Amino acid sequence: MRIEIVNGRLVDPPAGERAGSLYVDAGRIAAIGAAPVGFVAERVIDARGLVVTPGLVDLAVRLREPGLEYKATLESELAAAVAGGVTSLACPPDTDPPLDEPGLVEMLKHRARMLHLAHVYPVGALTVGLAGAALAEMGELTEAGCVAFSHADVALADTELLRRAMQYAATFGYALWLRPTDPYLGRNGVAHDGAVATWLGLAGIPAAAETIALATLLTLARECDVRLHVCRVSCAESVAMLRTAKAEGLSVTADVAVHHLHLCDADIGWFDSNARVVPPFRSPRDRAALRAGVADGTIDIVCSDHAPVDDDGKQMPFGEAEPGVTGLELLLPLTLKWAHEDGVDLATALTRITRAPAGLLGARASLAVGEPADLCLFDPRAAWTVTRSTLTSQGKNTPFLGVELTGRVRCTLVDGEIVHEA
Repeated sequence: MRIEIVNGRLVDPPAGERAGSLYVDAGRIAAIGAAPVGFVAERVIDARGLVVTPGLVDLAVRLREPGLEYKATLESELAAAVAGGVTSLACPPDTDPPLDEPGLVEMLKHRARMLHLAHVYPVGALTVGLAGAALAEMGELTEAGCVAFSHADVALADTELLRRAMQYAATFGYALWLRPTDPYLGRNGVAHDGAVATWLGLAGIPAAAETIALATLLTLARECDVRLHVCRVSCAESVAMLRTAKAEGLSVTADVAVHHLHLCDADIGWFDSNARVVPPFRSPRDRAALRAGVADGTIDIVCSDHAPVDDDGKQMPFGEAEPGVTGLELLLPLTLKWAHEDGVDLATALTRITRAPAGLLGARASLAVGEPADLCLFDPRAAWTVTRSTLTSQGKNTPFLGVELTGRVRCTLVDGEIVHEA
């Protein structure tokens, strides 16, 4: 379809912004400014008052297929993705069964393609069954379409196996996306090990459970020269360790879940199970360090860490409730909220949820001529309230229910086709 987008504010991070029309033809950006010779639009989109940016890229989206369809389906979550302006996403391997077989990966990619919504990039299981005993067949999984390998939220206790995994991945150029978590410290914990957990009588997870594991990852990454991405950083000490490692020249990237930029352990309130997350919400000091780390680029990427959970999984005592929040449709407004509060310019903020994560996937996120027309058009001033009815995702589990946010996606294009309008 030939589409002309007029009167929009074109923001192409980190190149900045400009005004002018954008033309889409044959699934790609055909021109910016002046129309191509002979171009006749089949559809004109008036983007007055809207920001036009590359589609959002989310590195952590649990689609719950295969095996967990009672929590969500591929259809419901990819619809939620495009409703949130997300045009490309990576899905962790903690499905049922885990993504440790090429056939499962191929089936997932085929199902996603048939829906013609967001692009799906599977992340393969690092070990068979995520059991931490034997490495998965990384070569076969890569051929099937995996872009990286992860152990999801499952702690990997065997550091010798981890070292061999890094050596193997480095040899063949595979990337490892690992969340630093010690298998023993805080293994029965449900909240940050601090005054709030003590006051509520909840078992704690100390920050050391993350920093000890992170020190191991960084040490082995130096030795093996592997492409390492650190997932879901949650505490101030981790930010400092990453800042030092980068200053020393270690090639490592990191991400943070967007909800960790806004909430802390005090937001558990009176045992709100929607605030049960992994890693846990930590102290206000940790939250401030995470925000500063995203602002200065120590933390490269912001993701949703989307994890839809059914009502039965959340309507339980806090310590027994299933962890996870729904976040696909909140990634943009919560990133905008952080940027506004911390005085970060729009182009820099959008870099954290477009170009930076796209680079990790080997995807493109740009408004340059010739690039795929994966676009997000949003109103940066539109206020809306998060309710169960305003969320497209099958999962309604978010601590932001009832909160008014600013920033609403009005139109999403994938491969030049309009897949969402509001």
